Amino acid sequence: MNQLSTLPRSKRPTTERGQRTRQHLLDAAESVFGDTPFEHASISEITRRAGVALGTFYVYFPHKQAIFVELVDELGTRLREALNAEVKKASARLDKERAGFRAFFEFAGKHRNLYRVVRQAEFVDEAAYHRYYRTLGNAYAKGLKSAMESGEIGRFDPEIVAFALMGMADMIGMRFVLWESPQKLDQVVDEVVELMTHGLLSANRRGGK
Repeated sequence: MNQLSTLPRSKRPTTERGQRTRQHLLDAAESVFGDTPFEHASISEITRRAGVALGTFYVYFPHKQAIFVELVDELGTRLREALNAEVKKASARLDKERAGFRAFFEFAGKHRNLYRVVRQAEFVDEAAYHRYYRTLGNAYAKGLKSAMESGEIGRFDPEIVAFALMGMADMIGMRFVLWESPQKLDQVVDEVVELMTHGLLSANRRGGK
């Protein structure tokens, strides 16, 4: 796939009505790209689900790849906003981790096509794919670094820790949120925080519960 930087840019509406229409298109795109691989997804299906005329699409987006990249960026922004809203309510670092993991699981539960859309991005627009994870990881690493410098948690490479924990959240979210109804979400979050707190060799956890 071509990179978006070589293609026409999407247009940002200035009116409230235009912003609503654009958001309807993005919401519809999230549904379509979650159901159908990018190469088979159609603009006509996006506009049908958005409830707008086909020509309206081109008022806001010049082509299918443009709306896909905008969708990946928007999902990343909305996810970070959801995480920040919950994390800032906590003061202790482990409480922030608990809040962040739970917020991610809840976001993934509400946006069940998140995984499918983001994973397609690696092949549709690699720059958008990298941007999604790097922006999330950089913000995460910044918070971890602050906690390390204050002595609240041990000193490691904050970027490595951030991506390790993001990988943990990604796989656990897939298993316990997407594959089944997240009825045990509190238990899952407790186990994750326990692992972060004490590690694999915690003496009081050897042999299991």
